[in-house]
Amino acid sequence: MTPLPELDAAVIASFWDRVLTAGAVPPGTPVPEAEPFGDSVELADELLALIVDGPKRATASSYDEYELDGEPLPAVGGLSIATDGRGRPRAVLRTTDVRVGPLSSVDDAFAWDEGEGDRTRASWLADHHDFFERWLPQVGLVFSPDMSTVFERFDVIYVESGEI
Repeated sequence: MTPLPELDAAVIASFWDRVLTAGAVPPGTPVPEAEPFGDSVELADELLALIVDGPKRATASSYDEYELDGEPLPAVGGLSIATDGRGRPRAVLRTTDVRVGPLSSVDDAFAWDEGEGDRTRASWLADHHDFFERWLPQVGLVFSPDMSTVFERFDVIYVESGEI
């Protein structure tokens, strides 16, 4: 797995100017947080392809990581920028639903909306256990099957084409 690069603020700002020019968001909307999905170039590209071209309309993250970073949880109506594995901004997402609960509380509908693997709850849990067991120790957190998880659904409101 190839580590993700640092994001270039100038590239993000230029992308945001194009988003504003396209009328995808109201004029004057501040630049939201930009980040890749996943923890490697390969996973970021795979998940972005599911966002841009496919069924991915949900994501899950560690509640404790938000606390550790001092960042607010996603909020309904909030915007974010999804980047590819090289750090290029590719899509603007608008949060439509947020729920916090144990990782094990994921339901069939959320697993389906996340659009990964075979879209079943069983594969979702296996994939997310693997991811969080790998990722959380890197940021100083401990994995638990019942860890507090932020379950977020979103709409894609702007996409720029380009090779993923």
